[in-house]
Amino acid sequence: MRVFNSSSVSWRQLKDRAFFIAVCTLSLVMAIPLVAIIGEVIQKGYKQINLQFFTEVAPSTLDAMLAREAGGVIPGGIVNGIIGTLLMVGAAALIAIPVGIMGGVYLAEKPKAIFSIIVKFLTDLIQGTPSIIVGIIAYTVIVVPLGSYSAIAGSIALSIMMLPLIVRSTEETLKMLPTTLKEAGLALGASYTNVVLKVLLPSAFSGLFTGILLATSRVLGETAPLMMTALGSSTISWNLENPASAVPLLIWEFYNDPNLIDLIWSSSLFLLLLILIFNFIAKYIVERSSK
Repeated sequence: MRVFNSSSVSWRQLKDRAFFIAVCTLSLVMAIPLVAIIGEVIQKGYKQINLQFFTEVAPSTLDAMLAREAGGVIPGGIVNGIIGTLLMVGAAALIAIPVGIMGGVYLAEKPKAIFSIIVKFLTDLIQGTPSIIVGIIAYTVIVVPLGSYSAIAGSIALSIMMLPLIVRSTEETLKMLPTTLKEAGLALGASYTNVVLKVLLPSAFSGLFTGILLATSRVLGETAPLMMTALGSSTISWNLENPASAVPLLIWEFYNDPNLIDLIWSSSLFLLLLILIFNFIAKYIVERSSK
């Protein structure tokens, strides 16, 4: 029977307490910049949030200048950017989600195949590629042949950026499932396709949905690919073949105009709230599905 010395126990408790205090302190230090940034955005952004902000397009420089000289709120809003963002991100999700899930299933089921090695290499390569490079590639491959900027070009650029996260999350989630699930399905006479579609993917729903959420949240704030593909628009456009605006594009345009500087904070606040609401909804769906 091992006997512990009281001094060694107290020394271990002291080290444990010191490590706990260090972790809490460093976590607090890391949280200070984040809280400061969010506080600054809220403080400067809430003033422009009104009904017009969600129902009207971005104002002109003259309207903004007159409003600033009068000391009032800048008229107009970012509805053209909101619609463009939802349209392009939605189209990108429709492209990336099926392809990403199928790629992740193949990597999980055939990890040693030559094609899997190639897919893994390309996935890692795309994940580490700067967004502006993705925009340039989309411009060369899509915009130039079509002869014009368009929302569909922006959607394809965003879908390329979404793919690595969806593929990897699908692969890792399926690897965590017990092999007995697949074996039981095959033993009951189900085909391999049915086992994957009706057993494995539903069982991995929470992990798949989390990966889709992360991928979507990442592209919501992307600007560089859309500058090279969607270009932007001062009007509301529902046609994917026409240029379209987006909230990140509007933030960039406001930054280049001193008279519209106040709208930068409001647009940034809206983007933060949009991602926050999206995360809460996704978390709620995942919890309900788990139960």
